[in-house]
Amino acid sequence: MIKKELFIGFLVGLIANTIGFIIAIFIFGNGQDITTAFNQSLAQGFFSKLVSMGAILNLVAFFMFLKVKRDYRARGVIFATIVITIVTFLVNYN
Repeated sequence: MIKKELFIGFLVGLIANTIGFIIAIFIFGNGQDITTAFNQSLAQGFFSKLVSMGAILNLVAFFMFLKVKRDYRARGVIFATIVITIVTFLVNYN
């Protein structure tokens, strides 16, 4: 039961971050399509900033789960945020 709740929270965290990342690309992408803006963000070094802006939606999901007393799902969102942080760090510095 606990593993299932953590997994659901993890998936919600990944999905929320992805949606937030896409919204950040639309806002700061200067009218480019997603692929072009993504490649340009990697080339120009602001990929991590877009991912950080995408993580704002994780805060919403986290506090929503806490409000409805789904603590393990909230932990899953935190775990997803940590995994995304590590992956972003590895993408930027390799």
